[in-house]
Amino acid sequence: MKQEFFTLGSFEFPADVQIIKGKLEAEGIQVFLRDENTINSDPLISSAIGGVKLQVYTTDMERAKLIFDEVRNYATDMEGKPIVCPNCKAERSEIYYSRSSVFYKLFPFFEPKKYRCTSCNFITKPES
Repeated sequence: MKQEFFTLGSFEFPADVQIIKGKLEAEGIQVFLRDENTINSDPLISSAIGGVKLQVYTTDMERAKLIFDEVRNYATDMEGKPIVCPNCKAERSEIYYSRSSVFYKLFPFFEPKKYRCTSCNFITKPES
C-alpha cells in the first residue's frame, strides 16, 4: 500500500517547526520534515526551495490539522491582540512574505510585512 503525504505547513528554518513536530509525535502522528537537512546545510536557500515542509501521512491529515491549529502561533499586533482579517473577520493570520521580486529574494529583510489569513487566504498590510 502506497502512503501519500500531506504538507501541513512550511517553515523558514528547521528550528521553527520543532515544537509542532514534538506535539504531533506525542499524539502518535508520524511526522516528516522535507528539506530539513538541505536548509541545515545552507540556510540561505530556504526561501528558494520553500522552507522546511512539515508533512504527515494523508490518513492522519484531519487529526494533524486540528493539533496544528491548537499550537501554531498566529500574528498579533503591538498590544498582543490577534490580527483580524478584514475579509472574513477570522483571528487566524500569519506573517506573510511574497518575495515576488529578485530584490526581495536577495534581501528579504527589506520586504514590507504582510499578513495572510489562514481561513480565507486574504493578504493584508499591517495598520500603521
